[in-house]
Amino acid sequence: MSERSPGGGEEQGGRSRSGPAGAHRPRFKKPPLRLMTTTLWEYPSQHYNASDGSQVQGDPNYVGATPSWVIWQVLKRYTKEKDLVVDPMCGSGTTMDVARDLGRRALGYDLSPQRKDIFRADARELPLEDEVADFVFVDPPYSTHVTYSDHAECIGKLDAGAPPKEPGEAAGEAYYEAMEEVIAEIHRVLKNRRYMALYVSDSWKKRKGKAGGGGGVFMPIGFELFSILRDYFTPIDVICVVRQNAKLQRGNWHKAAEEQNFFMRGFNYLFIMKKVEDGNTRRSADEADD
Repeated sequence: MSERSPGGGEEQGGRSRSGPAGAHRPRFKKPPLRLMTTTLWEYPSQHYNASDGSQVQGDPNYVGATPSWVIWQVLKRYTKEKDLVVDPMCGSGTTMDVARDLGRRALGYDLSPQRKDIFRADARELPLEDEVADFVFVDPPYSTHVTYSDHAECIGKLDAGAPPKEPGEAAGEAYYEAMEEVIAEIHRVLKNRRYMALYVSDSWKKRKGKAGGGGGVFMPIGFELFSILRDYFTPIDVICVVRQNAKLQRGNWHKAAEEQNFFMRGFNYLFIMKKVEDGNTRRSADEADD
């Protein structure tokens, strides 16, 4: 099921409507942001009201945009003013907007920059010196559900559920190898004793045609990436972020989920990790394939 929209969707409410008696439904108001204190996060909007009065961070029309309030939560906890925040897969610039709203410095990179303050670069080879970032946030492609660009290097073109090509090869091996390179690069540019966060969802893809035989393929992307992250970082916590994807409200999708015996993605993982260089880091970027 190609229902990526990882951040989740449309704001609830939003418009005033007239009832049969002419009564007006109150306009939706975003609640003020406060630090969340459990590992289950939910907020009724994709965006929050920033300190400068803006109500949107990044481009609301960008498919696959990260919920800006999620980034706000981790930056409030793990960074301070003037810290350098890096996003190696910056998309429409949501991370940069949140960082600047909070008085942090920001650098964003993407294969297909959406605006002038985002630099063109592959997340596997960032034009940064070692250990310069105070925090790194990344929201990578969840397999092939979204077309991000026409670049051959785009990780979003790699299927996380692709069948093995050779005996002993794992499903989706090319995707996970590429993501390990991204994670190793994050480890390189992040300062020691500082934090990073990776936002991701598992995926389920329906088989097509008679050859598929019905059913689908479940891709535990979150578990696989967390396993790779642990080779480079110390885990701090795992957050479940409730998805506000508009597709979750569609009755026909729920009907299909029942009839075809699959589950729609109701949450995203937010993996919070810390770089701890004490001589026991298991692998480096050069050792990733050893």
